[in-house]
Amino acid sequence: MEQRKEKWNIGSILQWTGQYFADKGVENPRLDAEVLLSHVLGKDRLYLYVHFDQPLQDEELTAFRAAVLRRAKREPVAYILSCKEFMGYDFFVTPAVLIPRPDTEILVGAVLEKLTQRAGKLRLLDIGTGSGAIIISLLKALPEASGVAVDLSPDALAVAKQNAQRLGVAERLEFREGDLLKPVNGETFDLIVSNPPYIPQADMATLEPEVRSEPTLALVAGVDGLDCYRRLLLDGRKYLAEGGLLALEVGIHQAKSVARLAQEAGWGASEICLDYSGIERVVLVERG
Repeated sequence: MEQRKEKWNIGSILQWTGQYFADKGVENPRLDAEVLLSHVLGKDRLYLYVHFDQPLQDEELTAFRAAVLRRAKREPVAYILSCKEFMGYDFFVTPAVLIPRPDTEILVGAVLEKLTQRAGKLRLLDIGTGSGAIIISLLKALPEASGVAVDLSPDALAVAKQNAQRLGVAERLEFREGDLLKPVNGETFDLIVSNPPYIPQADMATLEPEVRSEPTLALVAGVDGLDCYRRLLLDGRKYLAEGGLLALEVGIHQAKSVARLAQEAGWGASEICLDYSGIERVVLVERG
């Protein structure tokens, strides 16, 4: 951020930063500038618009410069803020976990539509939990349910545990480290939910720098991106109780392939749900 004789105020620094981000290829330059400055000032974005002439203090400028430099290097805003909103809750995130996305809210909503029709104390399993956003959101909506969150990464589990504590579901949620279903061998659940890695290996080089900064372990799944689905569909039925449901988030153009894999593996009826852009994003499969 260039040195200047006059004092920076909210309006001038937002204008400068928006252009700087645009020059660096940031997708939403003005929005990101506002979000970062709001975070530094501890105010909402509306405050910025009604206080354009407010000068910034030296310590505020120092903190903002540091955030701007990180974003200019295409580090995701969520990692800079250590926070991402999902299903109305603020989740703590670090580079150890995938950043929760609006599309995944479709998965949570589809599951809740199915589960709220069922009585009793449901037991849920989240495979590849990452930040814990999926299962924690489900447990917040289902106060009688309990769950198990599995992840291969101990660092991701540490983040999920912190979110469970912050959002008040830690007493109903267990954490297991390991690969897919192995940590729950011999157990059964009413729901298995997963947003597994689904990006084909060759596609990684084409992704935006922000996405490539997220953990590869949570993104890439073999040549066609379907490796985790094959494994879950091959073994998943024995981990589901009678009438149980498997709910999967999938990548673009993968839904029909995943539904076909389920049919070939002997599962029951499947249902495909669209995301906000009309893309087939979620596959729900009955135990059969």
